[in-house]
Amino acid sequence: MSGMSSVTTAASATAPAAGHQELGRLTLEWFAAAARDLPWRRPGTTPWAVLVSEVMLQQTPVARVLPVWEAWLARWPTPAALASEPAGEAVRAWGRLGYPRRALRLHQAAGAVVERHGGEIPADLDELLALPGIGTYTARAVAAFAFRQRHPVVDVNVRRLYARAVEGLADPPATVSRRDLAGVAELLPAEPEAAAMTSAALMELGALVCVARAPRCPACPLWERCTWVAAGSPPGTGPARRPQGYAGTDRQVRGRLLAVLRDAHHAVGADLLDQVWDEPVQRARALAGLLADGLVVQLSPGVYALPGL
Repeated sequence: MSGMSSVTTAASATAPAAGHQELGRLTLEWFAAAARDLPWRRPGTTPWAVLVSEVMLQQTPVARVLPVWEAWLARWPTPAALASEPAGEAVRAWGRLGYPRRALRLHQAAGAVVERHGGEIPADLDELLALPGIGTYTARAVAAFAFRQRHPVVDVNVRRLYARAVEGLADPPATVSRRDLAGVAELLPAEPEAAAMTSAALMELGALVCVARAPRCPACPLWERCTWVAAGSPPGTGPARRPQGYAGTDRQVRGRLLAVLRDAHHAVGADLLDQVWDEPVQRARALAGLLADGLVVQLSPGVYALPGL
C-alpha cells in the first residue's frame, strides 16, 4: 500500500509476538461460534455500507442502528446518491440516533469520495484518513472490514480487552495512543484476511464478554491467559466514570429543536421552536449550538431550516 503514514507503518507492520498472537487465535476461534449475524459483516457488503455502519455505531447500540442503517442504504446505496441530496436530508434521515453531526460528516465524506475517487470508497488508509470527518478508528475499520487489510482497529471495547488481557489493568486509558495501536497489532496474525477477522473478533469479545462493569470472565476464551485475571482481577484505580445524564441538558434541548425541523419538511419560525422548551436562555444557547455546528441554518430573522433545504 502506498502513502502509509508513520502511525500506520508502526502499527500495521509490527512483527506479531508469538504469545500475543495466541490471544488473537483464541479470540478468533471463539468468534467463529459466537459472532452476531450483523448485516454489515455479510459477504457482498459494499465498502460504503461498512463506512456507514461504522459511523452510525459510534456511541450507539446495534439495536438502534440496524433499522436506520437499512433505511439509509436503501435510499442512498452509494456515496454519489447521498452527495446528490442536500445535507439536511442526511440529518433528517439520521432520526433519533443521536450525535447528528455524524450525519453531516457522512454527507461531507460522500461528497469528497465523489470528487476525489470517482464515487468509490478508497482502499488506501491514508486516503480514508483524508476524507472529511473520518478519524483514525473509522478509517482503520473500513480498511480492515471492507478491504480485508491488516490494521489494528481499536475502539473502547478493544482497548479495554487489551488493557486487561495483556497489561493487567482494569482501567484502560481514555484515549488511544500509537502504543495501543502497536500493541493490538501484535495480536493479529500476519495474513491480512485472518487479521481482519481477528480485529472483528476482538471488538466482539470486548462488546459481549469483556464488558466494562461486569465482565463475564468464565465465558472468555482468554480467561486462562488473561494478565488481569491472573493478578486477581484488581479493581481500577482511576475515578469512577459516571454515565452522562440527558434530561434537562443542552443536548436534550438540541434534540427537541432538531426534531421539529426534521418533521416539518419546510422552514420553521422561532415561535414554533419556542414551544419545545420553556427556558429561553437554554433554548437560545442550544439553537446557537445547532447553527454553529451546521445542523440548522437561519434563512431570515426568526426563520430556520435544515441545511440545504
